[in-house]
Amino acid sequence: MAGDQRTLIIWLLWLGLVLCLLAVVAVGLRAYGVQRWAATTRTLTSRLEATRIDDKTQSSAPQHYDVRELEGLPAPVQRYFRTVLKDGQAIIAAARLELAGTFNLSATGEQWKPFTSQQRVVTRRPGFLWNAQIAMLPGLPVRVVDSYIAGHGQLRAAILGLFTVADVSGGAEIARGEFMRFFAEAAWYPTALLPSQGVRWEAVDGGSANATIVDGPLTLTLLFRFNDAGLIDSFRAEARGGMVGKVMVMTPWEGRFSNYQTLDGMTVPLTGEVAWIRPDGRRPYFIGDVSSLTYEFSL
Repeated sequence: MAGDQRTLIIWLLWLGLVLCLLAVVAVGLRAYGVQRWAATTRTLTSRLEATRIDDKTQSSAPQHYDVRELEGLPAPVQRYFRTVLKDGQAIIAAARLELAGTFNLSATGEQWKPFTSQQRVVTRRPGFLWNAQIAMLPGLPVRVVDSYIAGHGQLRAAILGLFTVADVSGGAEIARGEFMRFFAEAAWYPTALLPSQGVRWEAVDGGSANATIVDGPLTLTLLFRFNDAGLIDSFRAEARGGMVGKVMVMTPWEGRFSNYQTLDGMTVPLTGEVAWIRPDGRRPYFIGDVSSLTYEFSL
């Protein structure tokens, strides 16, 4: 009996030692992943900032919104700008957002997980970097970067920031999809939608209009719908490339904005939802709230 007890004690001691070693390894991997991911995002941030066009070299670019540029625009678009901007509003050069919400990791089912994120946006040349952490399991985060930088799109996800589970990048449809995200989210930085910033508006009906933007070889158009208050209610693209497994599928894509508040004299939404429109119906995959939104303005 005594021998059995000694064996059990020894076995428990070894088990404890193994568990301690596993805990140390897990903590070490997590710390290493944080460092590696931080280095990656610093590199991407540097690339994004390097694309910014110096206002001083763009003397012809307006630095402030002039209500006279609304002449000839579709009625709902004019109402939108008159609602969210004041004449003389400084043009937004860059923005920084913090968002939190839930993200559906399944393309066909419901696998919602909480996320937190930081996002950097520059408007000249258009670009953004979304750096997110999605809580797969307690202590097991998936880190995600989504970006559009100098005409190049990227989506990368890695468990603990170390073990890659998704990595697509390049031009063509990947870049187009990321550029589309920049454009769709412009309700957060509304001066980027002005004609003086290169956006062309065309009427669709009394409550919606198509907006077209160009960046290098990329030209894209989104449909914006406006609510009774004159604010952007939703956006839609008839085709955006989305990954289903390892295959990119062109699918209708739309999003909705709500919870408008006034920040720095502008009226912007603080809640957003985005969805794919698949053959079996509308599938939301992102619901997020802005907890912090700060701007840098043109000089």
